[in-house]
Amino acid sequence: MYQSIKLMELPLVDLREKIAEELERNPALEIVDDRSTVSLDNAEPGHKEVEEYFESSSDSGFQRGGTAGASASNDHHSFIEGVLTRRETLQQHLLWQLQLEPVDDELRSAAAILIQNLDDDGFHREPPETLFSAVPMSRLREALSLVRTLDPVGCCTADYRESLKVQIALLREDPGCMECAMDHLELFEKGKFSTAAKGMNCDRDRARECFNSIKKLSPFPGRSFSVAEVRFVVPDIHVVRDGGDFVIVFNDEVIPVLGISPFFKKLNPGGGRGDTPQENTAREFARENIREAKVFINSIAMRNHTLKMVMGALLEFQRAFFAKGPRYLVPLTLNDIAIELGVHTATVSRIANGKYVQTEWGIFELRRFFTNSISGTGSSGSPFSKEGVKAIIREMVETEKKGLSDIEISEALAQHGISLARRTVAKYRKELALGSSYDREQVLTVENDKNQHTTAGGKK
Repeated sequence: MYQSIKLMELPLVDLREKIAEELERNPALEIVDDRSTVSLDNAEPGHKEVEEYFESSSDSGFQRGGTAGASASNDHHSFIEGVLTRRETLQQHLLWQLQLEPVDDELRSAAAILIQNLDDDGFHREPPETLFSAVPMSRLREALSLVRTLDPVGCCTADYRESLKVQIALLREDPGCMECAMDHLELFEKGKFSTAAKGMNCDRDRARECFNSIKKLSPFPGRSFSVAEVRFVVPDIHVVRDGGDFVIVFNDEVIPVLGISPFFKKLNPGGGRGDTPQENTAREFARENIREAKVFINSIAMRNHTLKMVMGALLEFQRAFFAKGPRYLVPLTLNDIAIELGVHTATVSRIANGKYVQTEWGIFELRRFFTNSISGTGSSGSPFSKEGVKAIIREMVETEKKGLSDIEISEALAQHGISLARRTVAKYRKELALGSSYDREQVLTVENDKNQHTTAGGKK
């Protein structure tokens, strides 16, 4: 039962890894059919031109028996091996530059310790003062200054504010105005340029210019070197439109069909009185592994059956979504599906976790279909779901001709019968990573200027 629950939670990619582990552990388990791989015997033959190219050029040196050709081939292999390397980390990049700096060993050693103390953003993990006991404070400040000037500039700082101040100090432009603008970042973010200009004791245009210069800097300089784990999304299910109805199709090409090894089946029959202890041990070993293999196969079948049931219920509840698109997503809870199928809510939660479905509107996680109403009372509240309203807001912003404010978006939603407060609109907008009305207005102005310039140039 525990194994069945764990397999139910696994996404398709993780399930395939789990099957590979079980195949290696249990000799009674074997692959009956694996459609995710193609044997060389069944593969389509390559193009004749490609074959001729490789025959004439891939290893020409050895074909001719010459040492020059062999040397060229070795150089080629060395080049390929050199290309297939790991991506450089932030620490490696900084340490390489540190080795080129003409400084003494003490300073170089202190700077290396500071570099190893940096996180993925380029900031201190631990306060620098706690890393040294015998190094004078003056030498520590010197080491900090050294690392901060290395590429990327602004690393070895406490936070993004200190990083920006370090970058500003190293600019060729007049840093005085930008340093003053750093004290009024909150006002700039809210679009209050006039108020910020008064605090900076300069005009509005100069304040805006300083803020735009700050926006060009990198508040998290180390992130360009962070190596994020890449995981490919493989949909478990495809929902295909067939005329006026929908069909659920399992992605069974990724998961191999499993069975019991015939060799272990022969060992399994009960033994007689004349069996030796070694034969009894072998039969017991085969019997136990066959039992575990059957449990594993049944657990996978149970997972797929439950997933199909949940997907079928989702298709009925969210039929408008599959027919018309994301904006027609209706409020739905895990408990609604659990009641419909007669299972526990935890079962629906496990099967929906990490599973994806391919639709004509894109690939979506199953949890995307479970969304509260905008009133927050689940499927019994407002007929408009949170995710559906967010899709409408995104559509409004993407088609706007001017930067709509949050109150204007709220009023436009009210015309569609959707009652949403301005604060809630602002919350949804931030969750969608959409900028403020001022930021969007600036982008639209730039795009309009470009279009007008292009049109005028064409007429001229």
